[in-house]
Amino acid sequence: MPRIDDYNQALALVRGQLSEKNPDHVARVSGADMIRDKDGSSACSLSFLNQEVQITWPDLKVFSGQTGEEVPVQQQILILHYLHGAWSSNGAEPTGEWISFQEVPDGRFYLDAFNRRAKNPLVQAFGEKPEQMVKLASQAYGAQPFDQGDASVLIRALPRINVALILWEGDEEFPPEGNILFDRNIIEILSAEDIAWLAGMVVYPLMGMAKH
Repeated sequence: MPRIDDYNQALALVRGQLSEKNPDHVARVSGADMIRDKDGSSACSLSFLNQEVQITWPDLKVFSGQTGEEVPVQQQILILHYLHGAWSSNGAEPTGEWISFQEVPDGRFYLDAFNRRAKNPLVQAFGEKPEQMVKLASQAYGAQPFDQGDASVLIRALPRINVALILWEGDEEFPPEGNILFDRNIIEILSAEDIAWLAGMVVYPLMGMAKH
């Protein structure tokens, strides 16, 4: 389990890497918008799981566009890694080709964490009621219908990152099953560890909505 010191170190590292980059170019390749105030301060604005976040420049703090509060540190790290990955890949666009987590470089190393954080909770929460997953994902993320499994949705998690949630209903012989797929371009932008974290960030809010 990462300690807060590990998170702070990862945050400081990616802030240092991004602060050297041209903010207008980073915004352009990541699908963000640049915002400049009259006082000369600037920020990137982008959609993260259907919510606006703003990244100040050059201190690279990430704030909720709704509340104005800093987002949790894990989300800050992921969003800044996304910006850096979009810069290093020169804005790799979605390909329309879908891959499983096992196909991600180093994905097998993080597979247990991915299953524990995302895939297994998805199946446990919605395997018996896949239509609820579709409804809640549409409400939370503006998800679109997807054409796999018995129930599935496509979610634009970040401007260049598409994620698909898929469920198969069980029967008398087999329990429900599910999977989470990613557009292949994700491997040019995020690491396997980041992708595992992102999948959990997609699934857990839906589980919270289902409980309430």
